[in-house]
Amino acid sequence: MQVFETERLILRWLTLEDAAFVFELATEPAWLRFIGDRGIRDLASARIYLERGPLDLYRRLGFGLYRVELKADGTPIGICGLIKRDGLEDVDLGFAFLSRFQGRGYAVEAAAATLVHGRRDLKLGRIVAITDPDNLRSIRLLEKIGFRYVDTRRLTAEGPLNRVFAHEI
Repeated sequence: MQVFETERLILRWLTLEDAAFVFELATEPAWLRFIGDRGIRDLASARIYLERGPLDLYRRLGFGLYRVELKADGTPIGICGLIKRDGLEDVDLGFAFLSRFQGRGYAVEAAAATLVHGRRDLKLGRIVAITDPDNLRSIRLLEKIGFRYVDTRRLTAEGPLNRVFAHEI
């Protein structure tokens, strides 16, 4: 199901048919370093990730991480969307893009449009985002679209340190 589009991109719900794309994305070095190992080792585990993550959020909340694809030809290039995580009071903006599509402004375009979607369609007042403190590319993106640094904390007692940013109306 298409959720919205931008000048160059379409953002739509992920499906189990996106397992090969999710497998490729979740095994990229940047994903493993900055997002973490989600146990995605093959297509079967990618389908489990989809079922327990994005598809579950769609069922429960009506939103989640969306597949970002090129409007021109439907090529999947990343994911971007809104997540409700344990450990955060607010909905969280999340994104990840295949390395071969980075540096072209797609992540900024998708993230900015996702903010509009969160405000306009989901009526969210405050949206947060978390990053690894060393993920300078994501930090710059968040600042570019109006997020401001709040603090650094662990979402769980054993979890990694995250920089927390917020975007408020």
